[in-house]
Amino acid sequence: MTHHAHHMAFIGGGNMASAIIGGLIRQGMKPEQFTVIEPFAETAAKLQQDFGITALSAAGPALAQAELVVWAVKPQVFLEAALPVMPFTRPALHLSVAAGIRTDSICRWLSTQRVVRCMPNTPALVGQGITGLFACPSVTPADKAEVEQIIRTTGQSVWVDQETHLDAVTALSGSGPAYVFYFLEAMTEAGVGMGLTAAQAYQLAVATFSGASALAAASSETPEVLRQRVTSKGGTTYAALTSMDSAGIKASFVVAMQAAQKRAGELGDEFGKA
Repeated sequence: MTHHAHHMAFIGGGNMASAIIGGLIRQGMKPEQFTVIEPFAETAAKLQQDFGITALSAAGPALAQAELVVWAVKPQVFLEAALPVMPFTRPALHLSVAAGIRTDSICRWLSTQRVVRCMPNTPALVGQGITGLFACPSVTPADKAEVEQIIRTTGQSVWVDQETHLDAVTALSGSGPAYVFYFLEAMTEAGVGMGLTAAQAYQLAVATFSGASALAAASSETPEVLRQRVTSKGGTTYAALTSMDSAGIKASFVVAMQAAQKRAGELGDEFGKA
């Protein structure tokens, strides 16, 4: 059993909180080691049903026992959620999964410097996530190890040494699952146009993405080399890739991610005002 904080608080008990809590419970943590603040009755009922955790509808003294507080709230309600929590959680380590809210705002609102900000993605819900992490200077190596253990329950993680790099993480992996779904839609549509059923085309497309990703992960070769291996001159793959290149798809894709990165920066500006 890996060591975890003996008590953790979650502010917000939705999907991302549930993914982390579920992972920690599978590793041996007990429902009574969690304090969850969740105002929505339906979400609270789900926590009770899935994990036997009785969520509190508002912040209270129970939070004081938490060594680690995970902020799993929507960015627009972070400040509002922080005010009643802050008096109880000053000594704790804080981990924020709230998109776009920068550590300077979080540190100010919670009057602490022990803050780690992370950018997860939705495959975390099936244990296949990847999360970008950034730690404030006063976060200790032990704190970082603790955060890594928690994130490990949802998949992989990558530390960045500049907070602005989380905007790039957001553009690549945070928003990235949607790019894959977008390609899956296109491949399914193409397959149907070629006479396959939607179910057949979709199964072929999904298995191709997960299979190619697994192959890339298992190989030490660059994606360029892997691509060249399946592309013989004048063959079918060559026909498709030549068509994509002449349509400027790679360049457009890069521009799309730059748009996501820019928007991530703007959201940080908007949410951090208070």
